[in-house]
Amino acid sequence: MPFKKKKSPPAAVPVQTAPRCTALSPFPLLDRYVPSAAPNLALYGALREAVPLIDAAIGKLVRLTVGFAVHCESPTADKALQEFLLRVPLAGCGSGVLPFLCTYLDQLLTYGTAVGEMVVQDGILTGLYNAPLANVELRRGADGFSAQVLAGDPVKKPVPYPDRILLSALHPEPGALHGTSLLQGLPFVSSVLLKIFSATAQNWERMGNIRFAVTYKPQNDAVDRAYAKERAMQVAREWSTAMQPGGPVRDFVTVGDVCIQTIGADAPIPDSEVPVRQMLEQILAKTGLPPFMLGLSWSSTERMSTQQADILTSELESYRTLLTPVLYKICRTFLRLSGFTDEPQILWNDITLQDEVELARARLYDAQARQILKNIEPEKEESL
Repeated sequence: MPFKKKKSPPAAVPVQTAPRCTALSPFPLLDRYVPSAAPNLALYGALREAVPLIDAAIGKLVRLTVGFAVHCESPTADKALQEFLLRVPLAGCGSGVLPFLCTYLDQLLTYGTAVGEMVVQDGILTGLYNAPLANVELRRGADGFSAQVLAGDPVKKPVPYPDRILLSALHPEPGALHGTSLLQGLPFVSSVLLKIFSATAQNWERMGNIRFAVTYKPQNDAVDRAYAKERAMQVAREWSTAMQPGGPVRDFVTVGDVCIQTIGADAPIPDSEVPVRQMLEQILAKTGLPPFMLGLSWSSTERMSTQQADILTSELESYRTLLTPVLYKICRTFLRLSGFTDEPQILWNDITLQDEVELARARLYDAQARQILKNIEPEKEESL
């Protein structure tokens, strides 16, 4: 029909299965964070990549925590154990128990759960392996108490030798198998921090590289009105030539009413020091590290620094209690498979030099107190 209204074409429909990213942040996972029971591996990995302070804090916690010595009563067993701890292979990327424990603790702090495996071949402990959490699955055992580790592709099945698995969980919730990440609660704070950094970068891109607004105002006479376009184009061409980078300095000469202003000069960049510090304080409160250990020169008294060091020591001691069963199981398995009946003794190194000084001062005060008591007792006997 000649008068029939034509239908408008249907709007374009985006692909339903394509990933969408509308956030301006380079780390969109932090903006779409939703708390879940299982560890969000991609989220916590992006969090460490997005905020260098978090990555540095975890690295310092690992280096401060891991430091130990293991001994046995038998000299032969002790020598064999020391050789094993120093040279045990780590899945083709290094050797030694110390790097294995560093990676193990790093995984434990980041994701709340750490999984490792003792590699046994022909009845000999030949290596240690840090298992990626994406390759394993945890399930409650049939007795309702034990934990099963499942692995395999594409269908995960219980591992045939569960006694070789090393499993640790950081502050698990009641009835849960997965631990709680040290970074839990930081995605929102980190997203706010990244928005401040992103906005600051955009402001400096707009205002740091100075841009000018050149306005030509023609007069009321007929000549200016007739050649307003040509004169405006000439002014723009001459201004562009004068502002070219490099070369000699050029002067800009024009005739008529020309106004030159700096774009954004009347809108200063907002001060971000206070909100950034508030976000960093939340992150530091979660990690437990004093600000000076991460290069933050915040005001602090000597007494406050001592108290912060004491709190950090207790935090590191709690992490060592999680690593002690893992290290003990590795050493005991090696000794039994090597034919030794000795029990390994694990001695953790002192965390800081300040701890040694405080312990020495405490022993001195204790000795002085005992000496004073010894001097008081003979005086009492003489008086009686």
